[in-house]
Amino acid sequence: MDRKKFLKTCGVVLVGLPFASTLLTSCESIYYATSSIKNKSLIVPLSEFEISKKNTTIYRTFVLVKTPTEDFPICLYKTGANDYTAALMKCTHRGCELNVGGGIYSCPCHGSEFDTKGGVLEGPADQDLKTYKTTIQNENIYIELS
Repeated sequence: MDRKKFLKTCGVVLVGLPFASTLLTSCESIYYATSSIKNKSLIVPLSEFEISKKNTTIYRTFVLVKTPTEDFPICLYKTGANDYTAALMKCTHRGCELNVGGGIYSCPCHGSEFDTKGGVLEGPADQDLKTYKTTIQNENIYIELS
């Protein structure tokens, strides 16, 4: 291979690599869970994380929940056996709706990244996401909105 062809191939790979990694890390589909509201809490059944296929149950890592008080959904993320975090999917940099996948929240507008607990991983955002307290009772997850 001559030098010109080598440099051209390397350039294409370097430009295409970030796009390929984005596609590969966001393979999990987006699912909006059903919820109800009571006493300033969103109630999401634990069963919303289950997917039954051919006598097998697999579990979602996260679900999105629409709220009556916010213009953006809340991502309810399963971080452990009985541990869930809830974060508003609104970037603290310029207010774009975040994408979720690969264990992070990412902003398609300017590239900010956040961990599943809402902490900033990569700027330009410099403030953590708005998060909500979660509790589990009677096969339901409660997201406290106040």
